[in-house]
Amino acid sequence: RARALLQQLPPQDCDERYCPDLAEEERRQLRAFSARRREEALGQGLACPVPGPCHGCPCRKCGRRLNKGDPGISASRLGDQFWHPSCFSCHFCHQQLVDLIYFQQDGRIYCGRHHAELFRPRCASCDQLIFMEECIEAEGRRWHLEHFCCLECDEPLRGQRYVMRSGRPCCRGCFESLFAEPCQACGDPIGADSEEVTQQGLHWHARAACFCCSLCRKPLRGQPLTCRRGRLFCSEACSRGQDASSSASDSSDSAFASAPSADS
Repeated sequence: RARALLQQLPPQDCDERYCPDLAEEERRQLRAFSARRREEALGQGLACPVPGPCHGCPCRKCGRRLNKGDPGISASRLGDQFWHPSCFSCHFCHQQLVDLIYFQQDGRIYCGRHHAELFRPRCASCDQLIFMEECIEAEGRRWHLEHFCCLECDEPLRGQRYVMRSGRPCCRGCFESLFAEPCQACGDPIGADSEEVTQQGLHWHARAACFCCSLCRKPLRGQPLTCRRGRLFCSEACSRGQDASSSASDSSDSAFASAPSADS
């Protein structure tokens, strides 16, 4: 219950004590925003049996009828309407509302988190609402300017090239040293600016020198290919040729090993 409350009613959305780094103007905006939400949208559902005059009324969410005496939830800010207890949930995340605390907007009920996000963006790093005039938007998420940093080294990334890793930005240096896949052909990491080809869980640079037939060296980008034991071939013939050359090499090696030495 405590975890659900922290998720649905983030304390930093209404109390400046949980936002120690805000500038004074941001604190003022947060106080005004919180007061307006409490006055216009905040409510607490009431659990009660459906009264006789509402017998047969539809559940506001699912539309199934509620009969007299059935357990129901009413929300004073939304008039004489009822919900099944399991239907009294956030319109956005569909989680049941802890302690029946809701925020209403345009006839719909929301948890505190998603109601706040109807009006203000939320920083993907600190989880606080953004009251600054500027913020950074990337990959469908938003950050305070000072919080858009590399997930590994904390280098500020504003105006810099970056790579998204597990939903968080990573600078090119950290990505290439920690996360870049090695090329199966040359062994070098495949950098953030390099084109990559993946086959059977293995990785190659997309350039012709790396992504090519292991036998005849024909470039394979956009061409049919065969992958055997981590090696690429342009055709079955080349793959059989590789097997034949390997077998011949193995046979000659064995013959050489078994031949008598010059001394003997």
